[in-house]
Amino acid sequence: MQDVIQSTVEELLKQLGLSFTKIAVDMSDAQMIRVDIDSPEASRIIGWHGETINSLQHLTKAIVRSKQKMEKSPFIVVDVDGYRRTQEDRVRSIAREKADFVRRKKTRVALPPMNPYFRRIVHLFIASDADTQDLTTESIGEGEYRQIVMKLKEGGMDEGEELSPVIAADDPLAKELQSLENLDV
Repeated sequence: MQDVIQSTVEELLKQLGLSFTKIAVDMSDAQMIRVDIDSPEASRIIGWHGETINSLQHLTKAIVRSKQKMEKSPFIVVDVDGYRRTQEDRVRSIAREKADFVRRKKTRVALPPMNPYFRRIVHLFIASDADTQDLTTESIGEGEYRQIVMKLKEGGMDEGEELSPVIAADDPLAKELQSLENLDV
């Protein structure tokens, strides 16, 4: 499958007239397949608010699913010059900050609404990080208002208690997450 993914991304980039120097497919993570592109035109591949890279990723998933005759598309993340990794790191950093808040206050925290990709990053981070094993996450809400609630596995706030937003709408953190929202993967 690695060769199919690489040749698919190469062909898409060529058809779009986007230059690249290297494409590396990393299948070492059981949760996702990462495609890293090196390009002198990274901003063209990323596009406005990530629209081009999102489309490239979507097409790659669909083509690979079709070529491999898969029931479900594989979880493929296309990155160029570390663009996605930087965003993923920022989302993990926000999750780490909120995890500390949950522990200190023994309460639940509702993170601002996020797209499915960033919610997945938070869920996986909390579930796999050695420092967050006392916490759990769940997604609540519908559509573009879907968000993550982070809470202690044991103790803390009762389920019936009102959960108020921890991040005000005018908080720079909320604005940063909203800007990341434009990256719909």
